Amino acid sequence: MVEVQVFGLIMDEESRAPVMVLRAVEGEETLPIQIGFAEAASIAAALENIEVSRPMTHDLLMVVLDTLDTSIERVEITDLRDSVFVAEIHLKKGRRTFKIDCRPSDAAALALRAGAQIFVADEVFLKAAPADAAEASRLQWLAFFHALEASENPDSILDSDPEKTVH
Repeated sequence: MVEVQVFGLIMDEESRAPVMVLRAVEGEETLPIQIGFAEAASIAAALENIEVSRPMTHDLLMVVLDTLDTSIERVEITDLRDSVFVAEIHLKKGRRTFKIDCRPSDAAALALRAGAQIFVADEVFLKAAPADAAEASRLQWLAFFHALEASENPDSILDSDPEKTVH
């Protein structure tokens, strides 16, 4: 398993669908995953620490988990089957642990809110990562410029290195 962070969100030029870009915390692996618009909005809100007047779906689930004294230990993107990514949320309640099947976008949205680590199975990188360094670099720069455009504090992004971290 490789620990990753949500590097940024970009728009796929062909499909016009949002893409969540994950990047290895240590290393150069980059993994783009096409996601839905609602999930992209939720992830963007978490990345930018935007507070909403009414809870969004992922915020509501975090309240439910907290009320049930259950925490998110980590999330894992475990497989790629028939062009569909598979993920799991690992929950802990007391001494009991649970694995819940989910979509990577929901897993990431919850992990960002919980401060939980995100992991990707090595096999998933082998199956789905951009084939060459040029494509990985293009994804990083697209995420960087999207974050710059969307940010309320562009100076903090301009001070960062797009080859390292972008939200």
